[in-house]
Amino acid sequence: MSRPTQIIIDLKAIQANCALAQSLAPLSGTVAVVKGDAYGHGALEVARALEAQVGMLTVSCLEEAIILREGGIQKPILLLEGCFSAEEIAQAALHNLQLVVHTQQQVRELQNSQLEHAFKIWLKIDSGMHRLGIEPTMAARSYQQLSSLACVDEIVLCTHLACADELKSDFTLKQLSSYTQAIAPILSASNVSQNKVPEQSIANSAGILAWPQIRLSWNRPGIMLYGLSPFAESHPEADKLLPAMTFKSQVIALREIKEGEGVGYGQTWQATGSSTIATVAVGYGDGYPRAAKSGTPVLINGHRAPLVGRVSMDMLCVDVSDLPQVNLGDEAVLWGVATHGQSLCANEVASFAGTIAYELVTRMPTRAKRSFI
Repeated sequence: MSRPTQIIIDLKAIQANCALAQSLAPLSGTVAVVKGDAYGHGALEVARALEAQVGMLTVSCLEEAIILREGGIQKPILLLEGCFSAEEIAQAALHNLQLVVHTQQQVRELQNSQLEHAFKIWLKIDSGMHRLGIEPTMAARSYQQLSSLACVDEIVLCTHLACADELKSDFTLKQLSSYTQAIAPILSASNVSQNKVPEQSIANSAGILAWPQIRLSWNRPGIMLYGLSPFAESHPEADKLLPAMTFKSQVIALREIKEGEGVGYGQTWQATGSSTIATVAVGYGDGYPRAAKSGTPVLINGHRAPLVGRVSMDMLCVDVSDLPQVNLGDEAVLWGVATHGQSLCANEVASFAGTIAYELVTRMPTRAKRSFI
């Protein structure tokens, strides 16, 4: 019998989450974010599932885009970080990719490219996140430089939000103000009067779900596609998302321990009474976070039970003392949907491990069997 640890990806859930994003902004185009192997969900499989539903796909780098093209994806693909060198521009043209431009160096590399290919360029403006982007005072100049190039066909104006997931923060409105001021000279230029108003893009998942004023020409749903909320608290729209990844295994051992006896490396947890401990065939070698604390919930046959002791490379232990009868081979869901419909959100597991669900799902190694439904 093979190791029972497995990852199941529900592609219909991803399609439903995409439809939710589109229903919140029916006048906007959708750029599905499938970077990082679609946040660990399988970029090619997700792209195939969404290709007919969305206007574009976006990835982080050229290598990710080539995987999609070689897999038969024909939809427009955007490189979120643009080209990392002048040599990559020709490859991007060969694969018919769109480029984010976020530095003056990238502008100069396009000026020197001598390519006949006409790119759609996304001019990224740093509205306050201070990670990537053209300085707001340089936005109009960069736009003019790009507009004059034969290799540039169209320019989309865009920025990225730092705190959209913090619903009580006013920083998103400050970013919106900075961005609006930066693009004002562009929108008032003569080419706009000729009905060539640039398309715009601001909203990520949090923006789509909670900030209607930034749902513009193109929205960029990422984590929400995979059924995970970007918010720490409940939100009426985010609560409609369907989990797409189920990470599960089985109980492979059961034992009774006495009060005061410990479990696992370092004996960091001791029983406060007679306890039944189930050992599950999953550990940090399969992608479960080693930092998960005792008390982290696990679903055993659909019932919540606490993890106890340290997570090992290949195993973890769960206190099933309060559960109905547990047997060898019973289902253990680490996050996702149990066989009988109960669910455990990766966001909750992440909170016990001092991290975020984004990290949990994107760092999954290849040992666990993966299947798609």
